[in-house]
Amino acid sequence: MAKIRELSQILTNQIAAGEVIERPASVVKELVENAIDANSTQIDVFIEEAGLKKVQVTDNGDGIAADEVKLAFTRHATSKIYTQEDLFRIHSLGFRGEALPSIASVAKVSIETAVADQSGTYLSIKGGVSGEERPNKSRKGTTIIVEDLFYNTPARLKYIRSLQAELSNITDIMNRIALSHPEIAFRLHHEGNQLLHTAGNGDLRQTIAGVYGTMTAKKMKLIEGENLDFKVKGYISLPDTTRASRNYITLILNGRFIKNYALNKAIIDGYGSKLMVGRYPLAVIVMDADSLLLDVNVHPSKKKSGSAKKKSSGN
Repeated sequence: MAKIRELSQILTNQIAAGEVIERPASVVKELVENAIDANSTQIDVFIEEAGLKKVQVTDNGDGIAADEVKLAFTRHATSKIYTQEDLFRIHSLGFRGEALPSIASVAKVSIETAVADQSGTYLSIKGGVSGEERPNKSRKGTTIIVEDLFYNTPARLKYIRSLQAELSNITDIMNRIALSHPEIAFRLHHEGNQLLHTAGNGDLRQTIAGVYGTMTAKKMKLIEGENLDFKVKGYISLPDTTRASRNYITLILNGRFIKNYALNKAIIDGYGSKLMVGRYPLAVIVMDADSLLLDVNVHPSKKKSGSAKKKSSGN
């Protein structure tokens, strides 16, 4: 019988990456969510070859202190939670401390970061192994560059679809994040082409216009409501403005876009017979609730959220 041995840190990070980092869109999502948690007001994303060759995320957020940069790439190192109680009052998008080490284990990564009133830091990591680390003149904020994704795990590349499909995944993720945070200005560029630009002025309808176009945004109707547990606000399209996919329904819970089949179905059913067969509405529904009622720790991707009051949330 083979002996039981403890896995190396690099190997455990690569295993974790299998769940957390499925494709280039996963990298974009994790890095942009980190930028949001860093109190950024401007986030720029630049990608090449649908993110397989390069993903760059630049923000104007808080930055990382020089003595914490290398620690940020250590698994389960996080600034988001400290106690077991914190796990039940999660207000940040990230909290597990898995994203950066997972990404760095399957790509070539470099980071330039600085906090206010301090000189910056540069660090490079290749396949989970730290390389050059040095002081660097940087403005407040962070730039992370991820190159040659899955270069050392080529088997993962066979699960990658066409570049167009991967680019579509990235655009979809960025659109939903932008809709979740109208107070942040987002820009997405792919090989010189701007795919997304939002103003970041806090106006949800204007953000919808940045994502779906001004004419579509003008045709959408404001909805509002609340009960003891949830506050709901958003915009829905009229029956004459539809799409061929239900993918244009965006659900946002406490600043995090989520997937919830029951809520999606309830929105569609609310239109009754007013929708043509095979047509679906556009909707951006923003829900706020006490974090004690929610569990975002039910899935590695954090796209699903458990509720302590599922029945009441469906009413």
